[in-house]
Amino acid sequence: MLDHVSITVSDLPRAARFYDAVMAALGVPCVWREADAIGYGQRSDASDDSHTYLTIRATGAAIHTDRRHWCFRAPDRAAVAAFHAAGLAQGGADDGTPGLRPHYHAQYYAAFLLDPDGNRVEAACHRAA
Repeated sequence: MLDHVSITVSDLPRAARFYDAVMAALGVPCVWREADAIGYGQRSDASDDSHTYLTIRATGAAIHTDRRHWCFRAPDRAAVAAFHAAGLAQGGADDGTPGLRPHYHAQYYAAFLLDPDGNRVEAACHRAA
């Protein structure tokens, strides 16, 4: 459903350490870096519109955290666990340890983190173990 999304952060170097780690755990490459933004993934184009792209954008101001959250696809359950561990190691906070979430469906395996600005991010795998 989503083509691309931007997440705002107050401190880009701090956020870069976190997002570089969690995106690498999910196998998503960092594809560009500028003074005020970082991009991950691959943009869709006229020949292939199946991609998703993430931008982390500096605001220079405090971030108001609310109920927004972003979920990233994980290729398998090990990647969900690696996402969670990498995020914790880079200043994220636990908001739901890796595990099944059967209230979504029987194979929904996910982990939740708060990034260093308090943005809620999730990695989920829908496949059986």
